Amino acid sequence: MDQFIAAIDIIGVNPFVFVPEEILSRIFIDAGKTKGHIPIYGKINDKPYTQTLVKFSGHWRLYINTSMLKNSPKRIGELISISVAYDPVSREISTPPAFLKALENNPSAASVFEKLSPSRKKEIVRYLANLKSPESLNKNILRSIEFLNGKERFVGRDKP
Repeated sequence: MDQFIAAIDIIGVNPFVFVPEEILSRIFIDAGKTKGHIPIYGKINDKPYTQTLVKFSGHWRLYINTSMLKNSPKRIGELISISVAYDPVSREISTPPAFLKALENNPSAASVFEKLSPSRKKEIVRYLANLKSPESLNKNILRSIEFLNGKERFVGRDKP
């Protein structure tokens, strides 16, 4: 795992740090790619995190959210100690079987779901997959189908 010290910067409302080029090069080798989102893990000030490196406006950035570092938006300019490494653990989210069945039973909702962007599909699946109780899952599957049919809000959106 590589370590470095960086000052927190901000773009818009998002705190981040730049990862040094030599560390990025090792992460790219380990990941086997230099494009797209790259899953990483490490520690910030000795607190473990998992995150994704993303390239924005020509620069690779490690965004520092509040679960990684408390009050991060208020800590711009602060030097933090960071360790980082490529995370080979799959972050794929399994679609709940009950949602797949609901889509199968509702062709119009399934058609809308298939036309959604990959990120929007992932947002819906992630939301459903992270629900704890079967009751919550069933209730939200019904809401998601209504949402896909244009009849209800879901995941903070009015329309699919």
